[in-house]
Amino acid sequence: MYMTLVWWPKRKRVSTKTASRTERPVVLTDKQWSLVANLFPWTPPSQKGGRPKAHPRDCLEGILWILVTGARWKDLPKEYPSKATCHRRFQQWTIEGRLLSAWQIILERMDDAGQIDFSETFADGTFASAKKGGEELARLVVAKALKS
Repeated sequence: MYMTLVWWPKRKRVSTKTASRTERPVVLTDKQWSLVANLFPWTPPSQKGGRPKAHPRDCLEGILWILVTGARWKDLPKEYPSKATCHRRFQQWTIEGRLLSAWQIILERMDDAGQIDFSETFADGTFASAKKGGEELARLVVAKALKS
């Protein structure tokens, strides 16, 4: 269960009706978080003191904000934990397979409920590498044709 403790400041949640493109409303609903919370264990700070770790839900929402907006880590809004914390957790959770597991759990639930519209899916070839020999296979533009 997601609990707010006294030391953990409650982040202001932006309403979806007035949010700008850079201000992200609640990324994960409480129901979605309850599905994946066991993948991201968290222990409250001890009575001995020390710096408490950032809550995994906040880090996950910060990571999702970056992934949804396509922004740089340094552009992460102040409402989320620091960019270093979110990036470090992103790397750790990716290596451990936690993000993939969480993604699969939520997508399966959304698909079962009919909440995914596959008619709007697309593939992005922005990062497709060019194969060698591309110039030999493509026709040359008149301006670049070989001169004799």
